[in-house]
Amino acid sequence: MLTLNIKDLSPFQIQSYLNHAVAPRPICLASTIDAGGNVNLSPFSFFNVFSVNPPVCVFSPSRRVRDNTTKHTLENIRQVPECVINIVNYDMVQQVSLSSVEYPLGVNEFIKSGLTELPSELVKPPRVAEAPVQFECVVNEIISLGNTPGAGNLVIAEIKLIHINEDILNAAGLIDQEKIDLVARLGGDWYCRVTADNLFKVAKPVSTIGIGVDAIPYNIRNSKVLTGNNLGQLGNVEVLPTDDAIEAYAQSDEIKELFDATIGDSQTRELQLHLKAKQLLDEGLVDDAWKVLLI
Repeated sequence: MLTLNIKDLSPFQIQSYLNHAVAPRPICLASTIDAGGNVNLSPFSFFNVFSVNPPVCVFSPSRRVRDNTTKHTLENIRQVPECVINIVNYDMVQQVSLSSVEYPLGVNEFIKSGLTELPSELVKPPRVAEAPVQFECVVNEIISLGNTPGAGNLVIAEIKLIHINEDILNAAGLIDQEKIDLVARLGGDWYCRVTADNLFKVAKPVSTIGIGVDAIPYNIRNSKVLTGNNLGQLGNVEVLPTDDAIEAYAQSDEIKELFDATIGDSQTRELQLHLKAKQLLDEGLVDDAWKVLLI
């Protein structure tokens, strides 16, 4: 394993390692305005939501690694502590990238990128009409993390109004993860797109206490077939299947055929059972996988 000491790296190297490793990162397109009424629009992938009550998001207009200069976004919110956090999806990603060009002070990136200004209701900066979700925010605090190239400035923005394009809502009025078509930032020029074919669910252990990987029998825990993810699935169950349920599953034609084919060969039998369990786990059928493993 390569081990790097920060003191031996340049800011450019640190930036590259961090941006490629800490990814994907959500992107916000922040619109701000200065005291003279000049609008600025700039994307940030050092961004996330940090609280829900109060609703707070944080983004960081870092000092430029190249020359240690600060961004117009930072100067604007120091003058007018308000912003709109516009969420970025695939349909606007190229225009969002264009808005990141370092245009001179006073240039409106809405015009340069071709994105549409939409008046906000509570704050002075405009919203981006194309954004599927827009948060009108007041800036509670700006925390400087340093004065050297690459140092961040944490902008703590409290959300006051949320605007959502109704086309991305489901029947219950909630955001449909498949419809919003989000994009995220990686390292260098790389992005990724969150589409239905690369979405997956992980059962969240919020109402139950899983038995844990340490409670899985030794031969299963040290399987040559099951992965760490598979063990995590198995350890997330609260209780194991009953003996009756295991016996009933063992009577299925598939399991009977497996047993008949491996008479006198316990190693092959265990391998085949583990392969079957892995198939079930990959399909999300954790309870059935446990039945196979405990036969």
